[in-house]
Amino acid sequence: MNGVLIPHTPIAVDFWSLRRAGSARLFFLTHMHSDHTVGLTSTWTRPLYCSPITAYLLHRHLQVSKQWIRALEVGESHVLPLDEAGRETMTVTLLDANHCPGSVMFLFEGYFGTILYTGDFRYTPSMLKEPALRLGKQIHTLYLDNTNCNPDLVLPSQEEAARQIVELIRKHPQHNIKIGLYSLGKESLLERLALEFQTWVVLSPRRLELVQLLGLADVFTVEEKAGRIHAVDHMEICHSAMLRWNQTHPTIAILPTSRKIYRSHPNIHVIPYSDHSSYLELRVFVAALKPCQVVPIVRRQPCRDYFQDSLSPSLSVPLIPDSVRQYMSSSSRNPSFLWPFLERKLKRLRTQGVVFESLEEDADHSQADRDSKTKNENLAGKLEKQPSHHPLQIKKPSFPGVCSREWEGAVLSSESQKMVTVLTTPSGFPVHLRSTNEKFLSPKTGEEIGVGSYLVPVGDSVASAATENQRAWMGQDSPLSPGSEAAPLLTPELRGLALKYLLTPVDFIQTGFSPRIFDQQVEKYHKLLSTDGTVQNDNLV
Repeated sequence: MNGVLIPHTPIAVDFWSLRRAGSARLFFLTHMHSDHTVGLTSTWTRPLYCSPITAYLLHRHLQVSKQWIRALEVGESHVLPLDEAGRETMTVTLLDANHCPGSVMFLFEGYFGTILYTGDFRYTPSMLKEPALRLGKQIHTLYLDNTNCNPDLVLPSQEEAARQIVELIRKHPQHNIKIGLYSLGKESLLERLALEFQTWVVLSPRRLELVQLLGLADVFTVEEKAGRIHAVDHMEICHSAMLRWNQTHPTIAILPTSRKIYRSHPNIHVIPYSDHSSYLELRVFVAALKPCQVVPIVRRQPCRDYFQDSLSPSLSVPLIPDSVRQYMSSSSRNPSFLWPFLERKLKRLRTQGVVFESLEEDADHSQADRDSKTKNENLAGKLEKQPSHHPLQIKKPSFPGVCSREWEGAVLSSESQKMVTVLTTPSGFPVHLRSTNEKFLSPKTGEEIGVGSYLVPVGDSVASAATENQRAWMGQDSPLSPGSEAAPLLTPELRGLALKYLLTPVDFIQTGFSPRIFDQQVEKYHKLLSTDGTVQNDNLV
């Protein structure tokens, strides 16, 4: 099992043996490969944090109950409680690991310092440009994927390895191609081969479901005779299978892996296309981060002293806060019923401010999107005369029930959002001040609805206590209300009330307030303010 209990913390990553978990209370899953899910079954009954894609696969294939799965968005920072009272917290940021669909690295920040857990990952220079890593942050402990940490193992880049596969297939224009894969991973390689050779890629129904969720090009099918490239389980590629396949049609097999594999047939080709970082890539990654210590994830293959020249001075062992120590020593058999409420409360206490997006990065993304669209359209033009063998026609990522709780009204759509201001109202739920060029997509008609300049509540309605206030903000005829037309988001009266919400000092908001009387208290505050210019706390009790 490639899992870790992080010392002096309640954090466990890819570790699913509760009997041996000791004081671990927060469980994180990097990705869905079987060597990282040993012990994780449908009987799991602890909160588990992972990416949205992994969350979907976890429920779909391991039948873990949705009530325990916490899907965290990749590229965002999330605040989680480290004790039962929420006094001590940590921030966790998910970063794309470039390993397989849904795979992430976890960046933990708290009383223990800063810990980066890579899980399985293939290094790319763009990783060091992640906002969470490019701010000169000191990494105290780096848990590193050391699968290929061997100076004697020289690996090509994924791009070079992909070119080797393309050249090999070109040398066999009349052959069928069997590509041996694990159950998850290398889907983008299959897409590239389909686009390169203008052919359908034949998949198992299970893998077809996955690639349709990922929003890849529409080049995959389950129809055996639709194309010459077939993705099969890597265990299927053996001597007897090669004899059987070649009896009906000339066939070669390709195993894209950096592992040492015995070739039992001359038409089996091993290409070093790896989803794990090479030794040289690991050296670059560690040298850029300069952590205080490196801990290998694959324990049977230590890193030795390969990174000693890239380490920063080590720090002392962190002191565990009393509240966290009590939480770690409490019974793990009965998770606190308050935990979901603490998570929701901390979601509402997100950092306030203005988020600026880089215009240069925006332009790069736009160009990449245009290139991808052109590539897919070219293939579609070549294949449109062939019958489609796809039982599903999903064109973009969709992870029902686990990604996020969407508003029942409408989904916000913005092509170019350069600035978003996040505020928090006295009632506890945040709002965005958005620009006038944004549109809403009606969930019923799919049409865009312009709303002009407005205040929009964001996030899920995390507490039933906010329900009445949300109705007041949304209005009966706003685009966010079911069955509404393209009406203004807020009437003038409600727009004025919304501003009063924002202008009411938090000091006057008492814990025991009921949402039914909140509006009255806000109005009373502003009435008193308008009469004598000052308000005493006693006037609102």
